[in-house]
Amino acid sequence: MNKIATTAEPEKERGELRSPAESEPAAWSGTLQQGHKKRHGWPSRLRSYFILAPLIWVYTVVLGTISLISSLVDRNGSIQHKFARLWSMLVMKTILSPVKVMGAPSFENPKPKVYAVTHASALDIPILYVHLPFQFRIVFKSELLGYPFIGWHLKRSGQVCINQQNPAASIGAVKSALRSLRKGMPLVIFPEGGRTPNGQLQPFLPGAFFLAIKVDTFDLLPMNTYHIKCQPLEMRVGEPIPTAGLTVRDTDAVSAKVKSAIESLRSSRSNESR
Repeated sequence: MNKIATTAEPEKERGELRSPAESEPAAWSGTLQQGHKKRHGWPSRLRSYFILAPLIWVYTVVLGTISLISSLVDRNGSIQHKFARLWSMLVMKTILSPVKVMGAPSFENPKPKVYAVTHASALDIPILYVHLPFQFRIVFKSELLGYPFIGWHLKRSGQVCINQQNPAASIGAVKSALRSLRKGMPLVIFPEGGRTPNGQLQPFLPGAFFLAIKVDTFDLLPMNTYHIKCQPLEMRVGEPIPTAGLTVRDTDAVSAKVKSAIESLRSSRSNESR
């Protein structure tokens, strides 16, 4: 299992993004502050509301429509993944927030992986699509199906929908995810179950690493705002955490290991920025 984390910290050291791979990897990405604090006042807000956000919506509508059309002939989701990656590249170029990737060599391991990702911002997804150099599938909560274009893309591109209110309804999706994982398709999960409301690491959901065993972007774009704070980012990839030979009874132990590894990545980022 590998770990990936991302953070954005214009005014404080906050935010996170994480992901598991082999059975699971972790990484941490954050803004690079070289002895100064970047301010994001009204000029930044106006740029975000009237330029950046509208451009992102244009990318979403145009590429989302083309992606949906391509789903009529794209049975394995590879074409739609390319459109999602193009959309993500445009988003990251638009928000002027370059990402430095640390630990990328662990991506070269050919074993099937589950990436556990901290979820600090809606921009975590574009970062993953741009910087994970392979196809993958995302485990997402059913509420996202209600979002136009984004929800439609998730449903049509082979992503794994989990109903948190009625887990029994997700059995088919879980079985499909397991089949894909065994065939070598990496999975991305968000153990916290959703975006953090305060930039802090949230408790992991029970059973978040079931699939792995079976086989601070926060400040950049916090919840409930369209103010995108342009700034440098860093994505760190931790060492894989093996799950071979484990059973479902070991789920909590694996979850604790991943959480500890991600906290270590956050801590090392904080120490380097001092």
